[in-house]
Amino acid sequence: MQKLVEIKNITAGYNGLIALDHVNLTINSDDFIGVIGPNGGGKTTLLKVILGLVKPLKGRIVYNLSEGENRINIGYLPQQFSADKKFPISVEQVVLSGLLKRANIIRGHSVREKDKVTEVITKMGIAGLRSKPFSELSGGETQRALLARAIISSPKLLLLDEPNTYVDQVFESELFNILEELNHKMAIVAVSHDAGMISSYVKTIACVNKKLHYHPSNEINNEILKAYNCPIDLITHGTVPHRVLKDHK
Repeated sequence: MQKLVEIKNITAGYNGLIALDHVNLTINSDDFIGVIGPNGGGKTTLLKVILGLVKPLKGRIVYNLSEGENRINIGYLPQQFSADKKFPISVEQVVLSGLLKRANIIRGHSVREKDKVTEVITKMGIAGLRSKPFSELSGGETQRALLARAIISSPKLLLLDEPNTYVDQVFESELFNILEELNHKMAIVAVSHDAGMISSYVKTIACVNKKLHYHPSNEINNEILKAYNCPIDLITHGTVPHRVLKDHK
């Protein structure tokens, strides 16, 4: 186990509003952390701080690099992906864009890189869509393609912001199994609004509501959520999925 990222006493926000307040978190090489919390609680901001897209107002973030590295390789699946639907780009080109920083624009992509595309889109179940225009994909197909893009560079750390958003039911049942497999090769931090589902797959939980409370287990219940001031619904998945409510008359 190796420390990849250390978030040390970070405060961050936008336009004078604080989204994260004195947050601490260590991400190790074998971690699979589920991040839960209310809308507007700072979950996406946390990912953007790790990515370097949001500069902390206070505190610092430490990336523990291996010898010869000048940056940590991080894969990212955003909650919303903005793209010009009129721009003519194929699924293959979208996935290859995950290697853009490595590719020589003049020479193009190598056979090995094209083979890597084949590998990841097959894993995502979209091998038959390789040449299809990205703009014509369904919501579930789009998420599959973007996840392939996020992992094609074999990152050490994979950040996922609501990965099951827009995912079709067939892929949703496969998604976290794929992530469990990927976790053998990379650390994963996954934001989700569905505490019940994510707790079935992750190893540990971080409750984020401006503050961050780290729970070193995937077991979570309403008592834990209350203690961590994490006001979200807890949904239980089973033969009959149902929402767990507080005691009421």
